[in-house]
Amino acid sequence: MVLPYTVAMATTAKSPGIERDAAKAIPTLFKQYGERTYALAFRITGSAQEAEDVVQESFMKAFRRWSTFDGRADPGTWLYTITARTAKHRFRKRKDGSTRRSKMRAFSDLMPWNEDSVVDLAIDRRQPADKLMREEAKELVHDAILALPPAYRVPVLMKDMLEMPVADIAEALGMQEETVKTRIHRARLAIRKSLNGELPTRRATTPEYEKQVCLDLLKAKLAAMDEGHGFPIGREVFCERCRSVFAEFDLGQGACVDLADDKMPKSARARLEKAIKALS
Repeated sequence: MVLPYTVAMATTAKSPGIERDAAKAIPTLFKQYGERTYALAFRITGSAQEAEDVVQESFMKAFRRWSTFDGRADPGTWLYTITARTAKHRFRKRKDGSTRRSKMRAFSDLMPWNEDSVVDLAIDRRQPADKLMREEAKELVHDAILALPPAYRVPVLMKDMLEMPVADIAEALGMQEETVKTRIHRARLAIRKSLNGELPTRRATTPEYEKQVCLDLLKAKLAAMDEGHGFPIGREVFCERCRSVFAEFDLGQGACVDLADDKMPKSARARLEKAIKALS
């Protein structure tokens, strides 16, 4: 089993370049990563109040565990890991059963094979959607993510919102990398499905290849998204329908990235800064 960051790091000597005083280090980290830890907590819990509580608890844990951080890992990754685990723990403690009602749709229902429409995007432009559509997509993606079961919600947020490497996500969540990839892929399919059902669409063209070819191209597209680089196969290889579907994936992933830039409410920031300052 993969050791959690906080356990694995405790076995190594701390880097000499790291601020050793937690009372100085944690406020600095909050300035750098507070907004994104809040964005993660908010999208996991679905509640602004809970997100605020999760962030405060996470930075308190970071303060107590600072002696275990050796500086070799990215401090943001370390904080996101603590935040994700803290938020997931709150899910388990909920008494209203809300998380149990959220179920993942069947894989066959999420695939784009039988759809007769695609989102009406200018797929040949560098930017696939104008600003207005991007804002609408952002709201839809937010809702689509909250509709996912936590087991799928957390990995896709860490990957497509915070842009963490799959290996780091697997270590943070104590999972195998292939399991993480599978959950992220299904979450992306669900998000794309939501965009296709809510945004303006146009009639989809007939696929030019056999279903297996389209499936292979889809797998390659999802793998490229995992690696954070462009599609490895020339655009001339796949048909217009595949280009349209892939543009929907890109729109969803771009909206996820935009979610990370949302600002923390001023009242929440003031309360958290006061709580963290009290640690010094």
